[in-house]
Amino acid sequence: MGADETRPGDLIVDVQRPQEIIRTLSTAVVPCRCLCVVAELGVADEIDDPAVSVDELASRCGANADALNRVLRLLASYGIFRQVGRAYAHTPASRLLRSDEPMSMRAFARMWGAPMFSTVFSNLEHSVRTGAPAVEVVEPSGTWDYYFHDHPGEAQIFAQGMSARASVDIAAVLDAFDFSRYRTIADIGGGRGLLLSAILEVTPGSKGVLFDLPTVIDALDLQHERLTTQAGDFFVDSLPVANAYVLMDVLHDWDDTHCIAILTAIRRVAAPGATLLVIENVLGEQDEEQAKRRHTVDVVMLAATGGRERTAIELSGLFNRAGFSNGAVTDTSGPVRIVEAAAT
Repeated sequence: MGADETRPGDLIVDVQRPQEIIRTLSTAVVPCRCLCVVAELGVADEIDDPAVSVDELASRCGANADALNRVLRLLASYGIFRQVGRAYAHTPASRLLRSDEPMSMRAFARMWGAPMFSTVFSNLEHSVRTGAPAVEVVEPSGTWDYYFHDHPGEAQIFAQGMSARASVDIAAVLDAFDFSRYRTIADIGGGRGLLLSAILEVTPGSKGVLFDLPTVIDALDLQHERLTTQAGDFFVDSLPVANAYVLMDVLHDWDDTHCIAILTAIRRVAAPGATLLVIENVLGEQDEEQAKRRHTVDVVMLAATGGRERTAIELSGLFNRAGFSNGAVTDTSGPVRIVEAAAT
């Protein structure tokens, strides 16, 4: 064969690969919705060790047996559940959809199936055309007003979903970073206190202060003798004094102007030398799977909050403008990274 000649099979292989990429992404919403529905119905909770017939599952979950079978059959092709005739058993992935699993991801899947995310991403074109968050089409005042003021039921699912995701990341953070050097650790925007509670469990010489909005703090029932809470708005109220300030998945919710305001509020109460620890999906050197995860979260921020994922250099630029040193990056075994800076 000459240099310009190709065999018929070569052309088919070359064409099918890019076609398959487009086909897979175009239909990705289908298995996603199947996962969300199964999580909402609690199907995984109805399966223990032995396989359970789809008729029994449908009866327990209030579903149509034929429709449920078709949905579970699709998920099984992705490794979520194992099909045994007309019955289904667990795989390691489907077990994470059980409510009683220590690392359960059921709430995370339910969160993605809730009306807020469904509606926001159906309006992603608005973000791409304008650069503004798509959420403003749904709720002009933004994501947090949508949840905390207007849809408390969805807010609860959102909080549970974020906790489910955080539980995976927290273990990686504790393995990668030594928090024992700090006497007092303030978790700013720390939500339900999962990270701070976990830090205090491995740092018996430290105390912690959890800072978040009054609606978040008032709903907590934390039982830890070395953990106190402080309610407030970090754009308005004074923050606690501490040796280290932790921001996990906070800055990526906001644009640069709001990030500088948050960092400046911390610097206002932080003594020179106090440590700032930003924990989130920091862009940069990454393998293919990490890149997919981090860039996915970046588009979520574009659509849902108006925030963004940033590189370590971009974060350092924000730090410098608020009175902190350049950030040093610590990788973890998970998708998040820890960016450390000091009050100058």
